[in-house]
Amino acid sequence: MNSETISEFIKKSGRPLSFKEIADAFGLKASQRKKLKRILKELLQQGKLVKNRKGLYLTVREASLVTGIFEAHREGYGFVIPDSAGESDIFIPPNSTMGAMHGDRVVARLEQKRRREGRIIRILERAVKRIVGTVERAGPVFYIQPRKKNITGQMVVAPGNIKFKEGDLVFAEVIHMAGRPPLTRVLKVFEKPQTPVQDIEILVHEYELPKKFPHNVSVSARQLLSKGISKRQFKNRIDLRELPTVTIDGENARDFDDAVSIKKTRKGFILWVHIADVTHYAGWNSALDIEARQRATSVYLPDRVIPMLPEELSENLCSLLPETPRLTFTVEMHFSSSGQRKQTRFYPSVIQTAQRMTYTSVRKILIDRDSEEIKKYRDLVPHFENMAELCEILKGRRKQRGSLDFDLPEPEVLLDIKGDPQAIIKAERNLAHYIIEEFMIAANEAVAEFLYSKAVPALYRIHEKPEAGKINYITRVLKNLGVLKHDIKPDMFSEVIEMIKGTPYEETVNYLILRSLKQARYSPENVGHFGLALDCYTHFTSPIRRYPDIVVHRILKEYLQKGKLSNEMLLQELLPAIAIHSSRMERRADEAERDAVQIMRVWFMKDRAGEEFDAKVTMVSPDGLRVRLEEYYIEGFLPVSNMIDDFYQFDEKRYCLTGLRKKRRFTIGTNLRVRVSRVSIEEREIVFDLL
Repeated sequence: MNSETISEFIKKSGRPLSFKEIADAFGLKASQRKKLKRILKELLQQGKLVKNRKGLYLTVREASLVTGIFEAHREGYGFVIPDSAGESDIFIPPNSTMGAMHGDRVVARLEQKRRREGRIIRILERAVKRIVGTVERAGPVFYIQPRKKNITGQMVVAPGNIKFKEGDLVFAEVIHMAGRPPLTRVLKVFEKPQTPVQDIEILVHEYELPKKFPHNVSVSARQLLSKGISKRQFKNRIDLRELPTVTIDGENARDFDDAVSIKKTRKGFILWVHIADVTHYAGWNSALDIEARQRATSVYLPDRVIPMLPEELSENLCSLLPETPRLTFTVEMHFSSSGQRKQTRFYPSVIQTAQRMTYTSVRKILIDRDSEEIKKYRDLVPHFENMAELCEILKGRRKQRGSLDFDLPEPEVLLDIKGDPQAIIKAERNLAHYIIEEFMIAANEAVAEFLYSKAVPALYRIHEKPEAGKINYITRVLKNLGVLKHDIKPDMFSEVIEMIKGTPYEETVNYLILRSLKQARYSPENVGHFGLALDCYTHFTSPIRRYPDIVVHRILKEYLQKGKLSNEMLLQELLPAIAIHSSRMERRADEAERDAVQIMRVWFMKDRAGEEFDAKVTMVSPDGLRVRLEEYYIEGFLPVSNMIDDFYQFDEKRYCLTGLRKKRRFTIGTNLRVRVSRVSIEEREIVFDLL
């Protein structure tokens, strides 16, 4: 008897059941009924079961309820993203949120099936336990206005030992959520940040990012490092140290979890993708594993990395350092000359990389044909050329099957020695980046297909099709831009991306399509990956920085060793919770990384009020324009109130702002000239005037 069998029994019964009926059906004695009570309580807390008014148990699906993550909007409404793969999001009006906050795991009742509109009826788990915000006062009562814009409403401050005053920026814990507004207790008063480094430190508190590893985890990591790697550990591994192998990463990278080797044959190519064997060091439920599972991902901020694993592992023992023996898990793939994967092998291995290459060095060799760089790495140059050839073949096949090939620029913050931003530019992406991307996609797909074919429980990386409403919106905008004359369907996205390549609208349209897509996530249910146009996909290639990859490594390794999984039922119980938690932590990391870049942007612009720049419109709303500067990779807001040359009206059908007198029109992609009106460090906002 476990949660899986009980849940399945209630589901198959086809009706609500009492505690006695469930206990009798399983033939439980009085002493065993305590365990049943505990399991039922856990299933209720997880949102898998509900109790009706008569105290009977039934599954969430039978009750027409949906469990999922609530994504809040600053205007008060939000959406529930269902836990179950393949289900559409549920719109929650402002008066139906039950006080749920952004990131909370909730149970919602679908009240308007056609419009997918519902109401939150229960909050299973709070995402926000601590907040950063500004103290405000209304008479004798102090409130905190949260800094995160997706946390709506104020929170009352309870009396405590820490002194604070109106206007202070504070760190507080939420001690009571049932009331409206929630009740908080101040834990810390921040000094006003004088540098971006201090502001990032506040951000770390804001997102509750773990700063230190627990003592037992640090001790375990140090012990493993002191033991190092011995030849005894090479047993039962294929020795690939003689294979010409390289890592290719950014200049500042220190956690190298993947390396590649290639050989060209008469029939095509053999590609080896070697991944750090983290599971050799972090056993299931060890101190290292439990901490990694909780963190779920590394977080990369402009001035620091908050790693999932201690540095002794992430930057040393597991990292595939040059000319150093390392334990790995290898995916060996044999491709035909047309890029079709003909044969795949998976096995534990030991490698020794010949060089730690950077994207810049490989670009100099393959694109710039830099004579000095070619001479420096002359023994490896033929291998890089083979990699480039296979990369183009695989990329071509991916495009043919309808994969969405976004090539969107990302911001890169250049810091000085003190950690202040010197510039914010578009990060370079070149052939070397594409080589690694294509090879990692190929390895992840191969692992996913293998596990799926064996019908063993696994974690998949899923990406569902976009909602119909998002498709209608993007169709309207693209028609207005003159890019399209007819309606589009999701399977046409790749054609549109290819069609606008090289046009002034390329980046804008790519962003529009990207915004219309659902967020990829982890799930034990395989529903395919829409963005990659794959029936089966997982994450396997980054176990140093992603916990789901560690899970997939364990499953694959055990199946290869035993031909089965020793505790399949337990794994089936654990995977849904791991998938939900990992997806939530990934979203938290993404949001923290975006906010950290925005902090650097406002500090970089703080003394530039009055300066003028060329810019481009990236988003249009009734309130104004979101614009990006041409000189720096910096975005800000141009409110309608600052567009004083005319009275501007929002045209929803054409998705633009139009002046009533001069008929000046602004839509996505419009070039314009702006002046910096205001920069707010506190609000992390840059506001422009129209020139």
